[in-house]
Amino acid sequence: MSLAPDRLPRAIGFDDAPFVRRRGGRVPICGVVCAATRFEGLVLGTVRQDGWGATDELCRLLVGGKFLPQLHLVLLDGIAFGGLNLVDLDALAARLHRPCVAVMRRAPDVAAMERAVRKLPRAERRLSILRRAGPIHEHPPFVFQVRGAEPGEIAPLLARLTDRGNVPEPLRLAHLVGAAVVRGVSGRRA
Repeated sequence: MSLAPDRLPRAIGFDDAPFVRRRGGRVPICGVVCAATRFEGLVLGTVRQDGWGATDELCRLLVGGKFLPQLHLVLLDGIAFGGLNLVDLDALAARLHRPCVAVMRRAPDVAAMERAVRKLPRAERRLSILRRAGPIHEHPPFVFQVRGAEPGEIAPLLARLTDRGNVPEPLRLAHLVGAAVVRGVSGRRA
């Protein structure tokens, strides 16, 4: 995937909103569309805590909508929403025909995540989704997994989507909006 230097990269960033931990509860998810670091749009959905269907919900929010044709990249705040409702990164990239990137603040403790997954129903299926997400890449200041593009192509795009720090603006805004939807005010940390 190559993008001319004079074109603004358009991306959507998805994050889940704060939620009270209770198995099967509904968790709001927020998607913010940005052209570089400029806000352009918003989508809202829900997933079931520790359930299934996060990949389908993201597709439902984008396929057939006005934003997908404009997007160059789909960003996720990690690979799991609402606890351990895992996004199948490979399937998402194939269905949306866009590179899909799970961005993390730091390299995850994969062993701890696998232990947590083993406590849930259909653990082997969840572990398979985790493995299909591919290797974790570190291109400071970014840590991410990607499907649908090469890591070397993604790191410069993440930089163009970041105003300051190491969180691309679509993800930072999705975090703030999600918190405001649930709590009535955005959180301190984005």
